[in-house]
Amino acid sequence: MSHRLGPGSPPGVWVCSTDMLLSVPLDPGISWDNFRGARVIALPGSMAYAQNHGVYLTDSQGFVLDIYYQGTEAEIQLCARPDGRVPLVSGVAFFSVETAEHLLATHVSPPLDACTYMGLDSGARPVQLSLFFDILLCMARNVNREDFLSGHPPEMGQGDSDIAGYLQAARAELWRELRDQPLTMAYVPDGSYSYMTSSASEFLYSLTFPGAPSAQVVHSQVEEPQLLGAESSVVSCLLEGPVQLGPGSVLQHCHLQGPLHIGTGCLVSGLDAAQCEALHGLELHDLVLQGHHVRLHGAPSRVFTVFGRLDSWERRGTGTYLNMSWSEFFQKTGVRTWDLWDPDTPPVERCLLGARLFPVLHPSRTLGPQDMLWMLDPQEDGGKALRAWRACWRLSWEQLQPCLDRAATLAFRRDLFFRQALLKARHVLEARQDLSLRPLIRAAVREGCPRPLLATLDQVAAAAGDPGVAARALACVADVLGCMAEGQGGLRSGPAANPEWMRPFSYLECGDLAGGVQALAQERDKWLSRPALLVRAARHYEGAGQILIRQAVMSAQHFVSTEPVELPAPGQWVVAECPARVDFSGGWSDTPPLAYELGGAVLGLAVRVDGRRPIGARARRIPEPELWLAVGPRQDKMAMKIVCWSLDDLQDYCQPHAPGALLKAAFICAGIVHVGSKLSLREQLLHTFGGGFELHTWSELPHGSGLGTSSILAGTALAALQRAAGRLVGTEALIHAVLHLEQVLTTGGGWQDQVGGLMPGIKVGHSRAQLPLKVEVEEITVPEGFVQKLNDHLLLVYTGKTRLARNLLQDVLRSWYARLPAVVQNAHSLVRHTEECAEAFRQGSLPLLGQCLTTYWEQKKLMAPGCEPLAVRRMMDVLAPHVHGQSLAGAGGGGFLYLLTKEPRQKETLEAVLAKTEGLGNYSVHLVEVDTQGLSLKLLGDETST
Repeated sequence: MSHRLGPGSPPGVWVCSTDMLLSVPLDPGISWDNFRGARVIALPGSMAYAQNHGVYLTDSQGFVLDIYYQGTEAEIQLCARPDGRVPLVSGVAFFSVETAEHLLATHVSPPLDACTYMGLDSGARPVQLSLFFDILLCMARNVNREDFLSGHPPEMGQGDSDIAGYLQAARAELWRELRDQPLTMAYVPDGSYSYMTSSASEFLYSLTFPGAPSAQVVHSQVEEPQLLGAESSVVSCLLEGPVQLGPGSVLQHCHLQGPLHIGTGCLVSGLDAAQCEALHGLELHDLVLQGHHVRLHGAPSRVFTVFGRLDSWERRGTGTYLNMSWSEFFQKTGVRTWDLWDPDTPPVERCLLGARLFPVLHPSRTLGPQDMLWMLDPQEDGGKALRAWRACWRLSWEQLQPCLDRAATLAFRRDLFFRQALLKARHVLEARQDLSLRPLIRAAVREGCPRPLLATLDQVAAAAGDPGVAARALACVADVLGCMAEGQGGLRSGPAANPEWMRPFSYLECGDLAGGVQALAQERDKWLSRPALLVRAARHYEGAGQILIRQAVMSAQHFVSTEPVELPAPGQWVVAECPARVDFSGGWSDTPPLAYELGGAVLGLAVRVDGRRPIGARARRIPEPELWLAVGPRQDKMAMKIVCWSLDDLQDYCQPHAPGALLKAAFICAGIVHVGSKLSLREQLLHTFGGGFELHTWSELPHGSGLGTSSILAGTALAALQRAAGRLVGTEALIHAVLHLEQVLTTGGGWQDQVGGLMPGIKVGHSRAQLPLKVEVEEITVPEGFVQKLNDHLLLVYTGKTRLARNLLQDVLRSWYARLPAVVQNAHSLVRHTEECAEAFRQGSLPLLGQCLTTYWEQKKLMAPGCEPLAVRRMMDVLAPHVHGQSLAGAGGGGFLYLLTKEPRQKETLEAVLAKTEGLGNYSVHLVEVDTQGLSLKLLGDETST
C-alpha cells in the first residue's frame, strides 16, 4: 500500500481488506490527474474465477457502472477486457477528502449511527453495511435508486430478511449523501489477486509452485531433501530421517522423524516429534492434518484435527468428510449421526463445521493424531478405536475455534523455528557452506532467544577439528553479542587484550580448543548486562578468532626453512633493501582466512618510487646483551631509538601502535628471543650469540601508503636479522615467515605485500583453499619492451590521506565470516579477475589493463565500503580523462593512487591538472618503474648481493 499503490495519490483515505493475496508491480501505472470522488483498485482474473467473486463493469473513461457479485455468465462477459480477463474486486479502495467527509457526515444520521459504537451505546439496533455493495455500489453510474434500496449486500443471508426495512433506510441515507460522488476504477493488468477462502485446495495452491521442478524449502532443516516431491513446500519444519512428501503437498511448523510417507495433496501442520509414531505405516492423500494448541477451562492442551482437502465446511445436508460422502463415512467407520449432531438438528442443517468430530479430552490418557487417523482405515479391532473416540469429550470446529490458544501456537512455532535454525546453523558451519547466519542472529536476538544460539555456536567451536570452522563460529558469537548491543556501546573494531579474557585466550594459544571455548563462555556470562560490555565482549571474541586464524597461518611455518651460514663479525652490518609493491588485481583474497578458505590469487608488481628502492633494514651484532632498535624515514636518519634490556621491554610486541612493535616481533619470529622463556633476555642473548643485536629499519614512503610497506619492512627486518644471526632464509621461506610475523604482531595481514616486494617484476601469487597455508609465485611473461612501456605510463599520486588497514581488515573479516552474499560473490570475482588481468599483461595491452584497474577498484569498494575518501574521489574524477584506469593501492582509504596514463610520461601534465583543482590537500605525483631485482641482501664490506 505505501510503496506500490499509494505513491502519487492525493490526500484521502485508503481502505484495504486483509483477506487476500495481492501481487502488484513496482510501478502499477495509476494516474491521479484530475481525480475526485472514490477509486477502486482492480486486478485481472479469469472469467471462471470471477463466477465466485466480485467484478467491476466500467465505461471507456474508467467510471464504474456496476459491481456484480457471483454474476451470471452474461454479466461477467460484459466486464471482460480485450485480453479476455475481467477486473476483480480486490478489496482496495481510496476516498478523496471530499468523499470521505461526505461518508463521515452520515455517522450521526439514523440508522447509520448504528454502524458506530456511539450509536450502539445509545441503544440503537446494530446495522451491518458492506463497503463494496452498499457504500461504493450507490456511486456506480448504472445503478438506479429503486434497485439499490430494494437490494441487499451478498454478505446478508436469507434469514436476515426481518432487517430488510432497516437496511433500506440505511441505504437511502447513503444514496442521499454519496450518489453525486464519482467512482472510478484503476486497473493493474500486471497484478494478480487471490481471495483467501476456507478451501484447503486453494490454500495448498497458494503455498505451492505448480510447475516447479523441485520442492520449495523455507526456514527448514531437511536431512533427506531428495525425498521431497516436485511442486511441494516445506515451511518452518525440522525433518529428520526419511520423510517422503508427495507433489502438491505442504508441511508447516512440524518436527517430523521418519520413516514417514505423506502423499499428494496434503497439508500437515503443527505436529511435533512426539506425534510422529501415529503416522508410521500410513500414506496420507488429499488430507489436512493439524495439531492445535487450545486452552480448555484455563488448562493448556493439544488437539488434532483431520479433514479432506475437498471437504466444504459450510455445505449443508449433502456435504463430505475425508473426501467421502457422509453416508460412506458412517458405513466405513461405524460413527452415527447422533455422535456428531444433536438429534433435533434437521438433516438439511447438518454441516462439517458443526460436527462434533474432534476429541479434546480423554478420561485416562493424552490425545494424539491416532484418535482421528483411525477413521482413514478402520481396523478389525472389535470397535475399540470407535469406543475410545466416543469416550472422548469432542467438539466441532466451530466450538473449537474460541478455545484456540494463539499465544501458545506462536510460542511453539517460534521454538520450532529456532530448533531447525540451530541445526541448520550447525550444518552450515561444519560443512563450511557460504551461507550467512546474520538473519538468524538478528531473529534470535529480536525474539529474545540468543542463549540457545550462543550454546550451539559454542558446541560447534569446541568440537571443530578445523581452526577455520572454530574461528567462524567464534566470529558468529561476536556477531550475536554485537547484535544484542543494538547499535550502542561503542565501536566493534578495537582492542581485545583485557586481562579478564587472558585465561580463555591462554587455552586457545596452547591448542586446548574445547577448554578455551568453555572459558570464553564463562567469561562471556559476566559481560551481558549492558551494551558497552557486550561490544567489548564481541571484540574479545574476534580476538579469540584471531588466535585461531594465527594458528592456521602458523601452518605456513612448515615452509620456512633456514640455512646456516658463516656468522658475520660483531659490528658488521647486514643490509636488506626492497622495492615497494603495487597490486593490480585480487587483493583481499590473500588475507587469512580467505587465503585458505576461498583460496587467493593476487597480481602484483615490484616497483621503485622515483628511482629508489624505498624500504630497507640493517642489522648487526653488538657486544652488549641488549636489543637496540631504530626506526626512521631513511637509512641515514633514525627518528626513534629504543633499547630493550629485559623481556618486559618486549611485551608490547603484539600492539601494532607500540613503538618498535614490528621490530620486536621480528626478533621473536626469527627465534632470536623467546618471550616465554624462564631465561632472561640477557641470558638468552649471551648464551646463544655472546651479545646483543642492533636493528634499524626505514621506509621512504609515508605511513599508510598502501604500497605494502609494513609487510615488506617485516621481510627486510627478518632477512637482515636472520643473516646477522648466521642463518640464510630463501625468499619463498621469507614470504611465509612474514605471514607468521604479522599474526604475532596482530595486524593480521595477507601475503600479497611480501610477494609483491620481495619477489622481482610482475607475478601472480597463489594460495589454495587448504591448510597448511602455502604461497606459490608465478612470474608473468610480458612482450618484449612492455616493461619500459609500462614504466612510461604508470604514475603514483600520493593523496595526502593516510590509513592503517587494521580497522578495514576487521570489517572485511567480519563480513567474510558472516558470509554476506555480496562479499562472498565479490571474493570469488576477485580471484577470477586476477587471471583476466594476467592475460592483459601477457598481451601487453594498456587499455585492457586500465579496464582491470577500474574493475579492481570497484571490487575493493565492495569489499571494504568507505575505503574511498571524498577528496580521493574528486582527484580520480579530475584524472579520469587522462588515464586508462586507476585505483588506490592496497586496501584503500588513503595512501597512494596509481594510474595508467593514456599518453607516456605525463607527470608534469597531471601535476598541472591537479594544481587547478581545489580542495585536494597535500598531494604529490611520483615516477614509478618496475623493479626486476626484488630483495637484495648484502654485508657491508662484502658488496656481493644475495
